[in-house]
Amino acid sequence: MYIGRFAPSPTGPLHAGSLVAALASYLDARAHHGRWLIRIEDVDEARTVAGAAEDIIQTLAAFGMRSDGEILLQSARQIRYSDAFDKLGGAVYACACSRKEIADSRVTLAADGAVIYPGTCRNGLAPGRTPRAWRVRVPAATDPHALIQFDDRWQGLISENLAEHVGDFVLKRADGFWAYQLAVVVDDAEQGVTDIVRGADLLESTARQIYLQRLLGFSTPRYLHVPAVVNDRGEKLSKQTGAQPLDVRNSINALMGAAEHLGLTLSHAPSSVDEFWSLAIPAWGQRFVRT
Repeated sequence: MYIGRFAPSPTGPLHAGSLVAALASYLDARAHHGRWLIRIEDVDEARTVAGAAEDIIQTLAAFGMRSDGEILLQSARQIRYSDAFDKLGGAVYACACSRKEIADSRVTLAADGAVIYPGTCRNGLAPGRTPRAWRVRVPAATDPHALIQFDDRWQGLISENLAEHVGDFVLKRADGFWAYQLAVVVDDAEQGVTDIVRGADLLESTARQIYLQRLLGFSTPRYLHVPAVVNDRGEKLSKQTGAQPLDVRNSINALMGAAEHLGLTLSHAPSSVDEFWSLAIPAWGQRFVRT
């Protein structure tokens, strides 16, 4: 059975960019006659805005999107992440490096210019150093297990060598919070998610998540990453780049704009939210549901 999800972070109200991700995930679930779940990704409690989760849920409902099951809150699932972390055993190790130390090292750079963790603490902490974070080991670049490949339903075949692109990555942060990569993998597995539909800005996280799925013995969902919405300067639309909250009083126009961004062509302009869904779901199905 198909199970999809929309998993926003409650750092503020939904905007046009997040609506595109919500719309795509909802359409894919409905076109496959599956279930669609809402998950509030508030694992980073320092960035959580009071009342934002409730506002997000209410806004989605105003646009006709309601969860088919219990709404999961990451902040209530610390024990689940701890259990998964313990299960990884010797694959994880303590790291004393600060962000500045890693940035200053610049031993190896990824193709996009990002600093790859140089493995400073891989073989133990230097004398006098104390743990700041915990990392998971990735295979050496020449190890076949370092190469993660998956067929994205929008982007096509994606290949990433973890050692060459990210290096050993963080599972528990210096501030004590669990990292997004671990939390999302545990949640998707527990919720039985079969298909992940989200923005292309998260495409670079997918190889790390697939690697963790394999280490933990979880199945790997199908992925579909839709083009991110950008502002006039070409920046990903976000609260930090001036994204405006969605206006629920103008829901049809907002939905139509999101559908246009996804390349959907509707037979005619809908006069209600219900009519929008009656047109958009089959339009999505014609493109993305294999018969």
